[in-house]
Amino acid sequence: MDTLVLLTLTGLGLGALYFLIASGLALIFGLMDVLNFAHGAFLTVSVYTAWRTAETVGGLPGLLLAAVVGTLTGLLLAAVVELVLIRRLYGRVKEQILVTVGLSLAVPALVQTVWGADARPFSVPDALSGTVGILGARVPVNRFLLIAVALLVLAGIHLFLSRTRYGLIVRAGVEDRAMVTALGIDVTRAFTLVFALGGALAGLAGVLGGLYFGSLSPHQGTSLLVFAFVVVIIGGLVSITSVALSALTVGLVQQYANYYAGGYGDLAVVFLLAAVVLARPAAGAGSPLTRLRRALTAPRTRSAGGTA
Repeated sequence: MDTLVLLTLTGLGLGALYFLIASGLALIFGLMDVLNFAHGAFLTVSVYTAWRTAETVGGLPGLLLAAVVGTLTGLLLAAVVELVLIRRLYGRVKEQILVTVGLSLAVPALVQTVWGADARPFSVPDALSGTVGILGARVPVNRFLLIAVALLVLAGIHLFLSRTRYGLIVRAGVEDRAMVTALGIDVTRAFTLVFALGGALAGLAGVLGGLYFGSLSPHQGTSLLVFAFVVVIIGGLVSITSVALSALTVGLVQQYANYYAGGYGDLAVVFLLAAVVLARPAAGAGSPLTRLRRALTAPRTRSAGGTA
């Protein structure tokens, strides 16, 4: 029982981390139709600036300041990338992919040149380095912090999209940008805000990822981005809530499979992705069961020369 409780809460914490990364990715991709492969690069730069801040200040104040610095780093980096590169490439998917993939390769290499390729320990304050006893299991405190932050981010994104002026502008601009522009509304400014918000979420996720793993490396953002894409694909872009549920599912499956299946958590996530993609009905095609029933009941064609 204690093992199951530990795996479940750890999986929820990992799912919360995946959601923090995937939420920014889903905002940029779902609202702006930009496939941002540089999202992991934002995370990498943010976690290193946060690490330097935490090392300099130390303790719980150092971690709080590191979270602010990391979030602002992701926000500013994303805003600069959108203003300088992405703004010229709206509607040009191939060029967007080439630019963002190039950034995802160049930025970690630059970080590795400055700080080296070896993983570095991330400073964890004493208040967050202990464990809490729940039903006989000793669960690390930082798992609960991740879950709490993920819930706050989920609520904040819902409020931004449904209750703020910029959220409504972005949603309308995605549907019909020309009409919104004709009304005298600057859609590009709203798009920059959303892109910067996605970068800020990546920066915050980088700080909490360093807290979760207790270390950081130049390619940590790239590896986490893979799972963020899996979460977005499984959850779809119907709502941010579906992305959150997908992240929790991926985190739990990975933790359970790592323990009960001999460390094959990543492979279990791949199987989960394949199952969801194959089971998801194509547009206008119906579910797999409907397609199978249609194929079995369809009239067969006779041999050549006969009538159908």
